[in-house]
Amino acid sequence: MNRRRSIPLKIGEVTVGGVAPISVQSMTNTDTRDIAATVRQIKELEDCGVEIVRVAVPDMEAAEALSSIKKEIPLPLIADIHFDYRLALASLRAGVDGLRLNPGNIRKREQIAMVVAMARDREIPIRVGVNEGSLPAGFEVAESLSRRMVDAALRQVELMEEMNFNLIKVSLKSFDVPTMIEAYRMIAARIPYPLHLGITEAGLPRTGVIRSAIGMGVLLYEGIGDTIRVSLSAHPCEEVVAAYEILKALGLRQRGATLVSCPTCGRAQIDVLKLAQEVDRYLEEVHKPIKVAVMGCVVNGPGEAKSADVGIAGGKDKGILFKKGRVIKAVPKENILEALKAEIDSISEKGPLSE
Repeated sequence: MNRRRSIPLKIGEVTVGGVAPISVQSMTNTDTRDIAATVRQIKELEDCGVEIVRVAVPDMEAAEALSSIKKEIPLPLIADIHFDYRLALASLRAGVDGLRLNPGNIRKREQIAMVVAMARDREIPIRVGVNEGSLPAGFEVAESLSRRMVDAALRQVELMEEMNFNLIKVSLKSFDVPTMIEAYRMIAARIPYPLHLGITEAGLPRTGVIRSAIGMGVLLYEGIGDTIRVSLSAHPCEEVVAAYEILKALGLRQRGATLVSCPTCGRAQIDVLKLAQEVDRYLEEVHKPIKVAVMGCVVNGPGEAKSADVGIAGGKDKGILFKKGRVIKAVPKENILEALKAEIDSISEKGPLSE
């Protein structure tokens, strides 16, 4: 796939855009005013692999907490600002690495100018974060929703450019997948800045991951997108796992192990679901990009999963252990899990993240 080439910018030590890897973001769901809880969750997210973290800044107490939070974490910190430009100014003074501003909620030119001037002086990027549910007034209602979202973003981008500011990142988030795809396609051809992808309010994990994977997957396959967040009604670590799985599925990033498991059928002579779940839990601690297969039978197991580094296929009272599609030995049914774990360990050597 040919990736759209955007102007790179730095958020803390993370490069977004250009030829940099597509970065993974998430947002805390703690009360930002609770410094200890917020720092604790950010460290959990760091362990999950998040590269950029965003926090809500609903009031001045939250803005003032950012300085203490920033001192305790190594990750780039973005302040999410709505309605009150003074919270953006306070966040910049607190030392954040980026701002997210919603043009539908902060509209006065003089207020935007004050935020842009301070961000420019400190070389802090701003994301123009358009949401379908909070568009500025004054756009032609006869236009499609995606067109109105793009127009809102372009108006804000042009205003910032007039203020001699170009550390800009843009997002156009919608719950509706076709609207989101159309909006990003339109703006990708209009501006040179990095694009942050996301489906807003995607829902609970079972449906939200599917919605996010389709919307972002289509765009990423077309080369559109420089950084992503999967928005779920769940612990934010689930967002990070889902984001990496989307990137892995497209061959854009490799983080941790990949589990291949068959959908099972009447030929299966092992409990594929139970075994796959146990293997999946074990692989959470494997950081190298290996591929592990759990297949229900020997009819198709090694052949269908021949790209797997290691795998197991169920047989009558036994399991067939294979590597790269080649059978290496049979193990008793009761030893299948431990035998597979031993092979995983032999090729993974659990350790630091490898991309």
